[in-house]
Amino acid sequence: MRIPTLTLKEAAHLPRWRQPAFLLFLMAAAMPIAFATWSALLNNFVKEAAGFTGVEIGWLHTVREIPGFLAIGVIVLLWVMREQVLAVLALGLLGATTAVTAMFPSLGGILTITLLSSIGFHYFETVNQSLQLQWIDRKRAPQTIGWIVAIGSGASMVAYGLIVLTWKTFDLSYGVVYGLSGGLTLAIAIFAALAYPQFEAPDPQLKHFVLRKRYWLYYLLQFMAGARRQIFVVFAAFMMVERFGFEVHEVTALFLVNYFINMIAAPFMGHAVGHYGERAALILEHGGLLAVFLAYGGIYWFGWGVMVAATLYVIDHLFFSLAFALKTYFQKIASPEDIAPTAAVAFTINHIAAVFLPAALGYLWVVSPAAVFGLAAGLAGISLLLALLIPRHPEPGYETIFARGLPVAAE
Repeated sequence: MRIPTLTLKEAAHLPRWRQPAFLLFLMAAAMPIAFATWSALLNNFVKEAAGFTGVEIGWLHTVREIPGFLAIGVIVLLWVMREQVLAVLALGLLGATTAVTAMFPSLGGILTITLLSSIGFHYFETVNQSLQLQWIDRKRAPQTIGWIVAIGSGASMVAYGLIVLTWKTFDLSYGVVYGLSGGLTLAIAIFAALAYPQFEAPDPQLKHFVLRKRYWLYYLLQFMAGARRQIFVVFAAFMMVERFGFEVHEVTALFLVNYFINMIAAPFMGHAVGHYGERAALILEHGGLLAVFLAYGGIYWFGWGVMVAATLYVIDHLFFSLAFALKTYFQKIASPEDIAPTAAVAFTINHIAAVFLPAALGYLWVVSPAAVFGLAAGLAGISLLLALLIPRHPEPGYETIFARGLPVAAE
């Protein structure tokens, strides 16, 4: 069956459910069904199945982040396939590997299946971010991406809610839950491949490595975001299991609260970014994360209890949801043809620290968990200083407060 190719202008006459924005919404819902379930069960699964400690969990996340570091390989794949095709294939790979995760309950098996699922996740995220910036009108981007974040949070919330309600009630196994969630994501990917035409963005994308001097602040912010986020993703949830003895349904309930708040807040955040600008949003994000990571350290320094830890986890995740302001900042300063290759380059930069940081900090965690969160606070502080360099109204030639509207140089 030959799938037609339509321009974005032609696609506007399709039924709403077949338009590009709806496909972005659908994929935004499909990805968390598999990934959120994997995340919710992960810490308990690896501890029960393979006796993981902080050292092994650090190595697991280092392996998981290798495909993110190699996301620049997307540029090579775009020589032979369209971005939309790659997004659907990567989404299907994520679903398929999630479905079989529990079949490999050993250190080697867990690391291998994690690597494969991570290829699907990171390549999907790389291309998906590029498609968002190409398919969504710049004026409506913060609000629309805010809705995409909300839909992803809603899908995660449904997945977590079902785990909370059914895990103990029906005495579910890891194999059943992973199989159902991954299978559903795979089914949605197959539907997306068959039900939608290929959408043609107005600006052809460069298909080679792009690294421009005028994007330097964006690159630095991506690097710091990747380093800082790894500490949250790897160790904040692990702390709830290791220090406070959270079980699967309790970890999932915490995630459920997280995503419920994000589902409600994300559209308002999108509106706020559109109104107040990326500079204000990123200053708020990094300042808030600085305070939260210092408070995480207080859990170990001062012996604060589980309610403080759970509250900080929710606040932490809320601040992280503001990170889409970095996407719209780049959309405003980028040459249109740079979006796809720069998305791949930025994803690689975002994961430079992610390749070595979890494993290294796994050893530090065994000695001093508070020191791990202290390091995260330092990274958030540096990010805050960098955010102050973003102009109120960024555009090509005015990427930082130092540029002052200088003409864009040929690079």
